[in-house]
Amino acid sequence: MATWFDDSRLDDERALATIDVRLRALAESGARVRREAHDAEAATAEAIARDRTATRPRAVIAAGPDSRLLRAVLEPWCPVPFVAWPGPALPGWAGSLDLVVMLAPEGSDTGSASAVAEAVRRGAQVVVACPPTSLVAEHAAGRYTTILPTVTGDQLATAVVMLDYLEQVGLGPRADADSVATALDGVAVSCSPHHDLAVNPAKMLAIALADATPVVWGGSVLAARAARRVAESLRRASGRSALGADAEHLLPLIEAAKQRDVFADPFADDAGELRPLLVVLDDGADDPVVREHRGRLQAAADGRGIRVETLTTDAGTEVARYASLVLQGTYAAEYLRLGLVDD
Repeated sequence: MATWFDDSRLDDERALATIDVRLRALAESGARVRREAHDAEAATAEAIARDRTATRPRAVIAAGPDSRLLRAVLEPWCPVPFVAWPGPALPGWAGSLDLVVMLAPEGSDTGSASAVAEAVRRGAQVVVACPPTSLVAEHAAGRYTTILPTVTGDQLATAVVMLDYLEQVGLGPRADADSVATALDGVAVSCSPHHDLAVNPAKMLAIALADATPVVWGGSVLAARAARRVAESLRRASGRSALGADAEHLLPLIEAAKQRDVFADPFADDAGELRPLLVVLDDGADDPVVREHRGRLQAAADGRGIRVETLTTDAGTEVARYASLVLQGTYAAEYLRLGLVDD
């Protein structure tokens, strides 16, 4: 059965109604960040007051499957050794001199519960952002444990709660929940289903992706993490291949693409082959290495006649820029899902 893209569905109220629940969840991203930050404020202040005289940990260990986001934010900044450990255990050297932090938005993951229980057993200082009555919270109970309560199940909102704590104890950069929420609200407005194709960047990106295989690149550490999240959303929405990776992994794919034949018959048997499309996530990073990698990707794309689409953001903090790029890409994925129909 052939699949084709019907762009009229992106402005069709009846078609849009079929994905209203998913679009509404995206539009509420900023509200979830504000709610989590507000609800955890008292617990964060209490934990900081209690640990005001504590010495700086020997190392910070981000445990659990959501640790990669914390790594993307903290690794370039944390003043002590930092490691992300996504498995259901801890490094063998972790102990009472270390801080173990964990994001558990749902609080029901058995691997996370096992890792946090191991941290408690070893006497490490433990800070967990999770629902207070969850499985993970039960296993985290201990003398040196702090629970930052969350309720929405949203990974980003949960991460902002943890990052706010880490900033206040001098172990992380400023996250600023208001800045993140404002950036998310801005994307929700610009990518709203009520904005038609002519002015909606997410719908325009979905159209560009309709007959292409997306390769997604971000230059900074956080933009690279965002690229992988966007590629994941595109795979889930379309059932097609989508790759988010570093420049050295994307360049061979771009350079191996065939030149577009402007005289090719669009109805020929091989006309359905999907060409790469380079999606650049630009968070404003101006590092020389980022500029060099972007220039190489752009030159390779130009040389093979490959289209380049760029998502940008002017949000105030690194985490807000990350959140904005991910949400823009997720909106585009939902519109791509909507436009793809079976013949």
